[in-house]
Amino acid sequence: MDDFLKQVNSYYPLSEQTADAVKAICKIQSFKKNDLILSAGDRARYYYFIRKGLLGYYTVDDDGHAIFKLFFEENSFVASTSAIIENKPSTFSIVALEDCELVMYTAQAFRELLVKHHDLALFQIHYLEKNWVVKKEPLEIGLKWDTAKIRYIKLYENQKLYQRLKQHHIASYLGITPTQLSRIRKELNF
Repeated sequence: MDDFLKQVNSYYPLSEQTADAVKAICKIQSFKKNDLILSAGDRARYYYFIRKGLLGYYTVDDDGHAIFKLFFEENSFVASTSAIIENKPSTFSIVALEDCELVMYTAQAFRELLVKHHDLALFQIHYLEKNWVVKKEPLEIGLKWDTAKIRYIKLYENQKLYQRLKQHHIASYLGITPTQLSRIRKELNF
């Protein structure tokens, strides 16, 4: 749990009492590659923290193809946050792209702790501001204005993540076919 609490504390430091309360609602679970952590249409009941592995966050188009929105590596928090907030079924699925070890905690128990522990509420505010505003806004702008080639270059620059992805995941993330991805790769000569 040390890596989990270290990441939480990087957003806002928790008191020992709050950290103990958070640890009490957490469990560690392993998932195999290709396991569905959350299926679209199901209620999102958990928040996850990745201790080990890689997760993909995706939806399915009308033809049944997975369209990846995001990839999450170690030390990332993952959830279908909007589904949790709105108490609606998730429109996205979360899949293990590698064998994973996750810290899981129920959204309900976590939200109860937010009311009781001011420092945990401040963690949540800082986390949401950084990841749902500061980090997400450039991604959304890039999706609207950048070409697939530019988005590929940006993804390629993150070699740690890039090396872990299959080419069909990359093509899906870019919103192009594997053939189009091959053309971009050939043109760039990476």
